[in-house]
Amino acid sequence: MSDYLGKDTFKLGFGLMRLPKNPDGTIDIPQVTRMADAFLEAGGTYFDTAYVYDDGESEAAFKAAVADRYPRERYTVATKLNAWLGSPDEQAAKRQFETSLQRTGAGYFDFYLLHAIQRNNIEVYDKYGIWDFVREQKAKGLVRHWGFSFHADPELLEELLTKHPDVEFVQLQMNYADWENPGVASRRNWEICKAHGVPVTVMEPVKGGILADPIPGVRDILKAADPNASCASWAIRYIASLDNIITVLSGMSSFEQMADNLGYMRHFKPMDAADLDVIRRVQEVLNADQSIPCTGCRYCVEGCPMGIPIPDIFTVANRRKGSPHFRTVREYNNVTMGKGRASDCVQCGQCERACPQHLPIISLLEKGREMEN
Repeated sequence: MSDYLGKDTFKLGFGLMRLPKNPDGTIDIPQVTRMADAFLEAGGTYFDTAYVYDDGESEAAFKAAVADRYPRERYTVATKLNAWLGSPDEQAAKRQFETSLQRTGAGYFDFYLLHAIQRNNIEVYDKYGIWDFVREQKAKGLVRHWGFSFHADPELLEELLTKHPDVEFVQLQMNYADWENPGVASRRNWEICKAHGVPVTVMEPVKGGILADPIPGVRDILKAADPNASCASWAIRYIASLDNIITVLSGMSSFEQMADNLGYMRHFKPMDAADLDVIRRVQEVLNADQSIPCTGCRYCVEGCPMGIPIPDIFTVANRRKGSPHFRTVREYNNVTMGKGRASDCVQCGQCERACPQHLPIISLLEKGREMEN
């Protein structure tokens, strides 16, 4: 893995979780293709998708935009096996690998991950023998490097890296907002990986877009420091400036976002002391903020028996907080039209078990009832 940690390695990765959509909800393949072309032309190589992203359409979009159009040596691709979301048994979980090969058209995976490991799903990966299954795919030459993406506490990470010393990389949620957040533990988990000599790929550097369009107090500080720099650039550069990082994934939803990211990552300049002081001041503002830190991953929605659009309700709640003139009831009714409402929650707990941010979703939905007319 040392080749991926070189100082000259292009540090931006193209995350394929939040791809641009057409009005009918399908992925905008022409725009994704244009984005991929710009990314590769700038020197990028790392594409990150997953079996469950957009019900498989993310992997298919990668095939259409990249695998069908470029020689295999031009790119590296990562995808993931999710044993706990939509896999009724061991056979179904393991079939994801072959399905991902077909969908992506990649022939083999440069990086393959056990997806979104948490304390409430780790036993499924153990029970189904997924650790050994992935090792077998590497022995066959179908996987070059294997690891796991992680959304849990440092103690579990330490346990897993000790139990599985051949893990080659870990994907962590890391951003300046969660650096000392005990529920995410960005810093502590990164330090544990370093101690084990395991390099890191980074997800959510912009926290699901929250840090690209931050609260006014944060935006004011960043724009005062550099009026020409996007807020997203501060978030991505902060993480890319750390050591032991393979790539920093940005889930880009438009060509404009790709152009912005390439503008400062094509010739990446690590943060200096003045930049880090700006981030420190921003962190102080964020620590005093009480917005719901939902990243919009929508894992909570997948198994909700009442079909409640939880992330959308949280967005309305956050926007109401930021503007006394926000038309709360109208926006709430728009996002819940034809779907479940906060008052429909049966408190089954499925959402909280699935949430990578470990949010108290049930109590937050209870508060959300006040937005209903």
